[in-house]
Amino acid sequence: MKQVYRRYPNAVVFAMASIAMVYMVLIKGSKGTSWFDFPPSPFPGLSTSVDRKSDSAFTFNHISSHVDTARRQKALPDLERSYIGNSVSKTDKRKGDVNLERLEAGLATARALIREATSKFNHTALEDADYVPQGDIYRNAYAFHRSHLLMESLFKIYVYEEGEPPIFHNGPCKNIYSMEGLFLSFMETDTKFRTLDPDKAHVYFLPFSVVMIIEYLFHPIIRDKAVLERTVVDYVRVVSNKYPFWNRSLGADHVMLSCHDWGPRATWYVKQLYFVAIRVLCNANTSEHFNPKKDASFPEINLETGDITGLVGGLPPSERTTLAFFAGHMHGRIRPLLFQHWKEKDKDLLVYETLPEGVSYHDMLKKSKYCICPSGHEVASPRIAEAIYAECVPVLISQHYVLPFSDVLNWESFSVQVSVSEIPHLKEILMGIPEEQYRRMQKRVKQVQRHFVVNSPPKRFDVFHMIIHSIWLRRLNVRIYG
Repeated sequence: MKQVYRRYPNAVVFAMASIAMVYMVLIKGSKGTSWFDFPPSPFPGLSTSVDRKSDSAFTFNHISSHVDTARRQKALPDLERSYIGNSVSKTDKRKGDVNLERLEAGLATARALIREATSKFNHTALEDADYVPQGDIYRNAYAFHRSHLLMESLFKIYVYEEGEPPIFHNGPCKNIYSMEGLFLSFMETDTKFRTLDPDKAHVYFLPFSVVMIIEYLFHPIIRDKAVLERTVVDYVRVVSNKYPFWNRSLGADHVMLSCHDWGPRATWYVKQLYFVAIRVLCNANTSEHFNPKKDASFPEINLETGDITGLVGGLPPSERTTLAFFAGHMHGRIRPLLFQHWKEKDKDLLVYETLPEGVSYHDMLKKSKYCICPSGHEVASPRIAEAIYAECVPVLISQHYVLPFSDVLNWESFSVQVSVSEIPHLKEILMGIPEEQYRRMQKRVKQVQRHFVVNSPPKRFDVFHMIIHSIWLRRLNVRIYG
């Protein structure tokens, strides 16, 4: 065995983690269905065969602070209302087992209700005073709306209190990693999804900041990157020794979040965190073992001032005089090719490494029809959110990148996706898009914008709620037995 491990260490670790995961956690997966294959299963990995024994045990114990009881009852169809008020029968099992059964029963019914929503092609949209998802920007607008309402009514997250700032419960809010710090801050102050009772939680959040660990513990001369992994190992050891929840699920109902390039490597030394837990990452690279069935992608948003003031909005389509625009440093494998073919070579397709003096970056976004969003060193780029804020159609050039919220959003309806091999023909591709089609895409960009906007405090369907919804979907993919 030792010889096998020395020769194939990664394969052995992967096999051991897989066996342990199967032993403790049953992942419900649809057979033969691709990601977001409608119907029958509305969300990735969601089983088409739910244990019906738990269906009658679904209870809405918590009502959304944004939707009062009467409004939410009106918004949900009769099928869903029929479950409200039912309760789980008590057994002679331990309290923890009863709590877990109650949680799993609620999730089982949520799965059934969401699945039922995907099978209705001739349906009346759910009523909602704030917003009703509709249109081509969604893979299934009705299922998404149903799921979002269920999430607001049911989903609870426990934030481990262990650890002290600045590397725990704290993060940056005014740079390219803003979303990491803003989400940590949101979870610290949230009263809607956060619960202080771990027995009522569906998932458990590990509140470390990869950015702050690197800033405070990584020595630029010694350059010991393993300090990141060791810090995470120590934290998981603390919470797993103090609480039963990690060992109960091998981490399958635990969540970490990072927008740093090194976010994935933070989980390397804890194999359950790497292979089993829910990792919410900006750097959602499938070539680096990002698994979209359990991991979630979220957008990288560069908030230099800490908010979106001045970033949202742009000229109407008829006044956008620039065909396409990009400005940024040359790094990674894709941008050198972009610069080789287009850097300062065309009057309609403007590509710069350094902007000319007096030219405003954000003004260029707001007057361009298309905004080029190539990956750099890592797959994620803040330019995608910048384009959406500026109501500019994103042109996505990447490899192995799982786009944010792609389990809900139909990116093909509001963006142009170009392969690396097509970079020499980029202008031809964009010029070949009919004006009417461009205007439809641009209109959809404006519609999808609400799902990327940062609000303080958060608002329904904004970027924070979309991140929570992504976590909710991954938790629905897991059945935990005590």
